Amino acid sequence: MEVWSATGLSRPERGDDEATIERSIAMGGALFVMHDETNGDRITGTSWLTFDGRRIHLHHFGIIPGHQGKGLSAELLRESLRFVKEKGFQAKLEVHRSNEIAVSLYKKAGFEYLGDYDVYIIRDIQSIEF
Repeated sequence: MEVWSATGLSRPERGDDEATIERSIAMGGALFVMHDETNGDRITGTSWLTFDGRRIHLHHFGIIPGHQGKGLSAELLRESLRFVKEKGFQAKLEVHRSNEIAVSLYKKAGFEYLGDYDVYIIRDIQSIEF
């Protein structure tokens, strides 16, 4: 959670908590955690992968600001994609177009732009009316 807060990947309304992570892992996902052994084994990056039965989705992929620019994201992505390949399903992710560094990393790894989609979400399920 510290990494997600430091990188802006998580906000309370997203519902990213320990129970959700554990449930997603039980459903075939994974959480990769990168440690800095030289700095008290502090967590420096994460890659959360969820599985929906059809694709593996890459979420909350990030390196804390003090460790960015050191090639760690390529290493973390390599491990994440190793998991994807072992599972044998397509990989999908969402990234802000303005995040040019991340877009470049994902393109180098073989991700292709899916199309001109707008992404929508209902966070407050109590607001759903029929």
